[in-house]
Amino acid sequence: MMTENFSQTASFLWSVADLLRGDFKQSQYGRIILPFTLLRRLECVLAPTKQAVLDEAKRLEGEDLPQGPFLRKAADLPFYNTSPMDLSKLGETQILDNLDTYIQSFSPEAREIFDKFKFHEFLERLDDANLLYKVVQRFATTDLSPETHDNYTMGLIFEELIRRFAESSNETAGEHFTPRDIVRLTTALIFTDQQEKIAPGKIITVYDPTAGTGGFLSAGEEYITSISSGARVRVFGQELNPESYAICMADMLVKGHEISNIKHGNTLSDDQLPDQKFDFMLANPPFGVDWKKVKKDVEDEHKQKGFTGRFGPGTPRVSDGSLLFLLHLISKMRPKDEGGSRIGIILNGSPLFTGGAGSGESEIRRYILEHDLLEAIVALPTDMFYNTGIATYVWVLSNTKADERKKQVQLINATDLSEKMRKSLGSKRKYLDEHTIDDIVRLYGEFEEGERCKIFPTEAFGFRRITVERPLQLAFYPKDEDRLAALQAEKTWEKLDADDQQALLAALGSLPQEKYLSRSAFQKALKNALGDIKLSAAMFKPLERNLGEHNEDAEICVKKGEPEPDSDLRDYENVPLSESIQVYFEREVLPHVPNAWIDESKTDEQDGKVGIVGYEIPFNRHFYEYQPPRPLDEIDADLDRVSAEIMALLREVHV
Repeated sequence: MMTENFSQTASFLWSVADLLRGDFKQSQYGRIILPFTLLRRLECVLAPTKQAVLDEAKRLEGEDLPQGPFLRKAADLPFYNTSPMDLSKLGETQILDNLDTYIQSFSPEAREIFDKFKFHEFLERLDDANLLYKVVQRFATTDLSPETHDNYTMGLIFEELIRRFAESSNETAGEHFTPRDIVRLTTALIFTDQQEKIAPGKIITVYDPTAGTGGFLSAGEEYITSISSGARVRVFGQELNPESYAICMADMLVKGHEISNIKHGNTLSDDQLPDQKFDFMLANPPFGVDWKKVKKDVEDEHKQKGFTGRFGPGTPRVSDGSLLFLLHLISKMRPKDEGGSRIGIILNGSPLFTGGAGSGESEIRRYILEHDLLEAIVALPTDMFYNTGIATYVWVLSNTKADERKKQVQLINATDLSEKMRKSLGSKRKYLDEHTIDDIVRLYGEFEEGERCKIFPTEAFGFRRITVERPLQLAFYPKDEDRLAALQAEKTWEKLDADDQQALLAALGSLPQEKYLSRSAFQKALKNALGDIKLSAAMFKPLERNLGEHNEDAEICVKKGEPEPDSDLRDYENVPLSESIQVYFEREVLPHVPNAWIDESKTDEQDGKVGIVGYEIPFNRHFYEYQPPRPLDEIDADLDRVSAEIMALLREVHV
C-alpha cells in the first residue's frame, strides 16, 4: 500500500481540533481525536463482515450458548460489533445514547480500548457543548479501511496523531513510540542470520516490555512474515501509558492477535508475563527517566530474589532506569538448549560508561559481558528521535552467538549515516533510508573490522580499580598564628575541657622549634611540654589536622609498624583485566611516585582478588579521530579581518 498520504490523513483527522477550540483545552484534543480515530478504524475493518455478524447475532437470540466464539467466526476477526449502527447512522437526536449503545455493542476486548481512554467522559462533554454530532460526522466521512490504509500506514497515522497530541499537551512523544526507521533497523539487526529459527511452520514469539503503540511488535511480525510466510508469530507486550496501550490493543485486534498477551501496567514493578520466555525481544525504554516510584519493588526483588529474580546483577542509580529494562529482557531469554533468544534495545550513552567499578551500572555491564551476551552496539546519528537530539545506540544481545562471535563484541559507528528530513518532526531532523539501513545491517553481518567497525574481546572492556596509597609525611608548625586560629575555631577543639585547651596552647607556645619534620618528634616534644597532662588521641587529632601539612621532606608517619597512608594523596588506577596489576603498577606508577604502594585490602567481592572489577564501553574513544587545530597564521588572519570589520563599524557609528 502507498504510505505517502499518511501525513495528509493525519492532518485531516487532527483538524477536528478546529471544532474543539474554545470548548476544550489544547491538551485534551488528543483524548478525543485518538479514540474516534480508533473507533472509525475498527468500524472500517469490521465493515465487510458486518451483515454476517448481525445475521449470526439474530440467529443466536434466545440460545443458551456463549455467543462470542460464533460472532468472532462470523466476523472472521478476534472482535465484533453487534449493533446495526455505525458512525454515519447515529442520527442527530439522542446521538450520545446511540453512540454509547454502539460502543457497548463491541466485544469486551474492544470495549476495553475505549475504557482506557475514558472515552465516555469526553463524549458527554462534547454533547454538552453541542459538538458531538459535528465530530462524529467528520470521522464518519473519513475512509480508514484496510484497502485505503494498510496496517503499516495506519500505524504511521496513529504515531503522527500521538506526536501532535504530545506536543499540544507538553508530553513526551518519544515515550509512546519509536520512529519507524529506527524500528526497522533494530528489527533487521536481531533477525539477521536467523532463517533457521524463523523457518516456515515454526511458532515465533516476539516481546516488547515497553510496547507503546505496538510499533516494534508490528515490525517484528512484518519482518518475519516477509521472509518466512509459513511461520506463525505470537506477540507479547506490556505498556504503562493507557492511551498507548489502547492503540496497541486495537492494532493487535485488527491483526488477529491474542490481545490477552498485551498487558497494561508498569513492567519493572509488576511484570504481568512472569516466568515466560521469548524468542525475540525489542524495546526502546524511555531515556534517562527515573524509577523512584518503583524503587521499593525493584530493590526488594533484587535483595530477596537475587539471581533467581530479574535484577540479580545490581541496580543502577535511581535517575535512569533503562538498564533495569535490559535486565528484565535478559531474564526473559530462553535457555540455549531451548533455542535461546535475541534482544534489540535502544539506549542512550549513559549505560555504556556511567558508574565506576563496583557500581550497579558497572556490575550490570559485567554480568552481560562475562556471560557473553552482548553481540554488537550500533551508534546512531543524533537528532533521530521526536523528543530528544541526544546520541543513541542499538544494543544487540544473544545467548546463542555464532562461533566467530563468541567472546567478541562488535562496535559499529553509524553516526554520520543519515539523511536530513525536509521538515523536522519535533527533535527528529534526520532519518535512515532503506539503503542506509541495509548498509548498517551488512556491516553487522559481515563482522569484519574496518573504518566503521571495530571488534574487541569482551575482556577488553574490563578493568581492576586498584587503590594507590602514598605515605603520610607531615610537617608541624606549632607557633603559626593562622593555624592556631583555625585550631581554636574547630568544633572538636570546643569539645575539649577548658583546662586542656589552655594547657595545650601553653605547651605549643613553649616548644623550642618553629617547625617539626617528624610527627613522632613533635608528639614527644609536646608530651614533655605538657608535663603531667596526658596527651590523648582526642587532644592530638585536631592539632594534626590544623598544625600539620604534607611535606615531601618530612619523616614518614608510621602506625603499628607500617607506613600510614595519606588519604589526601590516595589515588586510583584502572588496570586492564588482561594485564598483571603488579606489572602495570611498576610501569605506570612507581616511576612517578617511588614510595607508593597498592592497598591489597581492597578486593573484588566476586573473585576475591586485589582490585575492584569494573566494566565500561568507551565507544567514542575507539572511533576518535584527531583533528589538528588550524595553523596559527589562519587564525591570526581571521582575527585581523574581524578586528578590521569591527573598527569599520565603530567609525560608522562615530560619524
